[in-house]
Amino acid sequence: MTNTFYKYQGTGNDFVIIDNRQLIFDKKDTKRIKLLCDRRFGIGADGLILLENHDTLDFNMVYFNADGNQSSMCGNGGRCIVAFASFLDIIKHKSRFMAVDGEHNAIIEGDLIKLQMQDVSEINIYDTHVFLNTGSPHHVQLESDLKLLDIKGDGAKIRYGEPYNEAGTNVNFVTKNSDNNFTVRTYERGVEDETLSCGTGVTAVALAMNAVGETEKNLITLEVEGGKLQVSFDKNDSKYHNIWLIGPATQVFKGEITC
Repeated sequence: MTNTFYKYQGTGNDFVIIDNRQLIFDKKDTKRIKLLCDRRFGIGADGLILLENHDTLDFNMVYFNADGNQSSMCGNGGRCIVAFASFLDIIKHKSRFMAVDGEHNAIIEGDLIKLQMQDVSEINIYDTHVFLNTGSPHHVQLESDLKLLDIKGDGAKIRYGEPYNEAGTNVNFVTKNSDNNFTVRTYERGVEDETLSCGTGVTAVALAMNAVGETEKNLITLEVEGGKLQVSFDKNDSKYHNIWLIGPATQVFKGEITC
């Protein structure tokens, strides 16, 4: 089967996106999805996203990890599909769409895509790390020097270790630069490697750093390998709401593939 596809990236987190409003793509074909994401034998991407119709909202987002399996929410993928929906003239400057973790609002402001994330009411703070779910599960760990870490090796040990085991988690290593600026490197489950950026990951880092008292700011800049993202939020007691992931999302190219 031949499919027209589009390649998008958000701070280096890249995705194959397909317009599946006619439901022509087989979502059960795990091997094919994995092949499309393969960087040597396919197009190459951190994940595959399908844009589909929704009965009441602008569209439905269906996300697959590079391993071919449907996955939890992807923040940068959400920003990229909003840019794609604008390209298709489905939306203009605002959108409300459905994803695996529920409804999301989005705003397009020039080159930036602002994606509203789900509220977070539970943050687990431990001596060595913080764990929370921002649409996907995230382990957040402060480090003094990210350059000294083996992100893939160290991340995999945490991702598959206690208490995460088979379900696994994404792993974020963080260095504080200032009260409102942190550097983040992320090991993503499903990709099973470091990615240049992770939207739900930097969201988790921003909330975690506020929760443990590393920052009192509610607009945080996150430096990732692929660029810069920002996260803003409001906090009432220990609950976080009105959370926004902010950054660029760019169409790289369009093509056709037969496989």
